Amino acid sequence: MKDVVVIGAGLAGLSAAWRLRATDLLVLEADERVGGRIQSQRRGDYWLNWGGHVFAGTESSTEELLNETGVEAVDVPGSLQALSMNGTLIRKGHIATYPLRIKMPMRDRLATVRAGLKVVAGVARYTRVVRKRAGETGASRQQRIYDFANDQTFDDYVGELPEDAAALFKTTVTRSAGNMDQISAGAGIGYFSLVLGFGQGLGRGIVGGPSTLTHAVADTLGDRLQLGAAVTEVVNKPDSVVVRYRQGGIDHEVEARCVVLATTADVSHRVGVDLPADLRHALGQIKYGPHVSTAFLTNETTPQHWDDIYAIAAPKRSFAIALNQASIVRGNETVRKPGGSFMTFSPAALGQALLDLPEDEVIETHLKDLSEVLGTPDFASTVVEAKVERWAVASPYSFPGRAELQPTLLRGADRVFLAGDYLGTLYTETSITTGFHAADNVKNVLTSDRERCAHVTTTPEGNLA
Repeated sequence: MKDVVVIGAGLAGLSAAWRLRATDLLVLEADERVGGRIQSQRRGDYWLNWGGHVFAGTESSTEELLNETGVEAVDVPGSLQALSMNGTLIRKGHIATYPLRIKMPMRDRLATVRAGLKVVAGVARYTRVVRKRAGETGASRQQRIYDFANDQTFDDYVGELPEDAAALFKTTVTRSAGNMDQISAGAGIGYFSLVLGFGQGLGRGIVGGPSTLTHAVADTLGDRLQLGAAVTEVVNKPDSVVVRYRQGGIDHEVEARCVVLATTADVSHRVGVDLPADLRHALGQIKYGPHVSTAFLTNETTPQHWDDIYAIAAPKRSFAIALNQASIVRGNETVRKPGGSFMTFSPAALGQALLDLPEDEVIETHLKDLSEVLGTPDFASTVVEAKVERWAVASPYSFPGRAELQPTLLRGADRVFLAGDYLGTLYTETSITTGFHAADNVKNVLTSDRERCAHVTTTPEGNLA
């Protein structure tokens, strides 16, 4: 019997497995690679990236994992708040001034200012809500964040907006993977708090690309990590859990003292066949939006005007944001190296529109818009590699009523512990935190089992006493 089976080798599952690496452990991953929505590939000095790209900093679970694994992360250099809209590229200045500096009809400008003032007021309230309080648990704080403005959508909160005004808000809010009429007002306000710099910082980048971290954990696990192993059923027994999975066309079964279920909520709902009914119901209520991302590798040989920009928001384009993945390389240079790398990111409705298109059509669409966003018509001539990745079930988003599910989700089950970004509002940081928490719960059960066994002694006559 195994000590623990971790199901899912995304960031949450790998974080749990890392903390449980001293146990008799098995990690099962249905895909043929690790990382889930963390996906990057090295290309010399640069890397192609399609998924998570910025991470939490000091005093975070992310910092703990990076330090423990020896993976290097740095503050992302360059502007994180550039904006390209209606032929204008704004590189610097406070984001609150952007609506006054973009070409747009006066009606849209006034609507943007009115809605913007409402959002800023919401951010002020959110900042008080999200602030850590002495002596409280992380779970209590997270519940308070979910409770904030969870009774209406962000669309209802800002009201009806004309085209350009709506586009400005949409390009920020939909990065959560939900549309403005889907996510809760509190979630949208929370996202703006990050953009405005009032929330927990997500401004660190992993040197070599985000998959450097997931590969470091996977390499440590060795053959205790099995790829192409699709779990079909997780069944509780009185003092153990049975996991059934299919790998290489063959059905397998493994028994463990505990299980960490670190899959997306829909998969956990499907395979956790005898989880408590209210827990399965809560898992089934979690909502995800799609992502489509394109990575571009370039070979330009001279400095570019975007070298000191990391993120460019792109309203009214096929992607919400373009991310200069070479920014970390640029920050350490004394002489500008040839080449570069960009990522274009289409979440929510933008991603939905691209999910089923041929790859060359997605690349062509993103490349055309990226060239215009950068103001460089010949940008395409520098592209030497382009590749698309798509997730129909990508990021979870908070919707009206989501707060009510949280207590049930956190309760879990006796020997099955949940982990994943759907359990909180801080994306990759939530994945790692919940992975660590699940690992702690497993250790507690294993310790309890050992102590119980230690109390069972044998008398000289061979009878149990």
